Amino acid sequence: MESSTIFDDVFRTMLEKMPQLAVPLINEVFGTSYPEDVKIIQKRNEHQTQNGRIITDSHLLIANRIYHIECQSTDDSTMVIRMIEYDFAISLEQVQKENGRYRMYFPQSCVLYLRGIKKRDTISVEIVMPNGNTVEYTVPVVQVQRFTCDDMLQKHLLFLLPYHVIKYEQEKELDTDSEKWKELLDEYAKIEKYLEKNFLEKGNEKAYRDMVELIIRIADYVFRDKEKVKKGFGDVMGGKVLELESDKLIQRGIEQGLEKGIQQGIAMERKNTELARRKVEAAEEEIQRLKKLLEEQNNK
Repeated sequence: MESSTIFDDVFRTMLEKMPQLAVPLINEVFGTSYPEDVKIIQKRNEHQTQNGRIITDSHLLIANRIYHIECQSTDDSTMVIRMIEYDFAISLEQVQKENGRYRMYFPQSCVLYLRGIKKRDTISVEIVMPNGNTVEYTVPVVQVQRFTCDDMLQKHLLFLLPYHVIKYEQEKELDTDSEKWKELLDEYAKIEKYLEKNFLEKGNEKAYRDMVELIIRIADYVFRDKEKVKKGFGDVMGGKVLELESDKLIQRGIEQGLEKGIQQGIAMERKNTELARRKVEAAEEEIQRLKKLLEEQNNK
């Protein structure tokens, strides 16, 4: 992952590898109640417009409804214009003819802001029709830093977890001896325990590893100028993954040892069987020799 696109890369990686993580976020934003195992169809993110090609961050189909989420790391006053352009392109692909009239269905959309806390909960633009009627296009915004670590865990908003560390990027005095560092460790101890309970204990080691890796990748970028902090964070969050790898190597060694032992046992058994067979053959040959010798004595 390139550092310049790390936030978008992590966003798309989660949607690709663990799309179910987006379900609690969608429930939180749109007031739905989808179960986490609901079927999710990933629609294509590339759309052609008169102005060229546009690529959206997400385009999901859940229970016959289209959802569109954009990930934004910095504030952008033109974001609402881009959102309506994206949504118009998406809705053009969903045009339906009903009762003799064409109808366009805009997706359920929101913007995920990774930095800062803004006063507004929505962004909007007013569309003025030729007849003077107006339509207000409004999109909710999700401000990651409004959610505490406990909020994310209680609401199962795992999709936001990799971005939680961004709140520490402006801590100039952050080092491994500071109070903020202790606060960070406490939070990520909770996060690691939660991931362990919800992934490892349920036999989903791959999801656990993927989440930890994504969290560390964001942290590496956030702490890129704080080498000691970056290393300390990696040791804390990556430790369990290393333990898992060690366990795997040990288990692999045990399995290989058992297999080798079995093979040696089979070889020994074969060797013993071969030795017994030779002894029997030798005994039979000796019996035949003695019989022949006895017959020769009787014929004299």
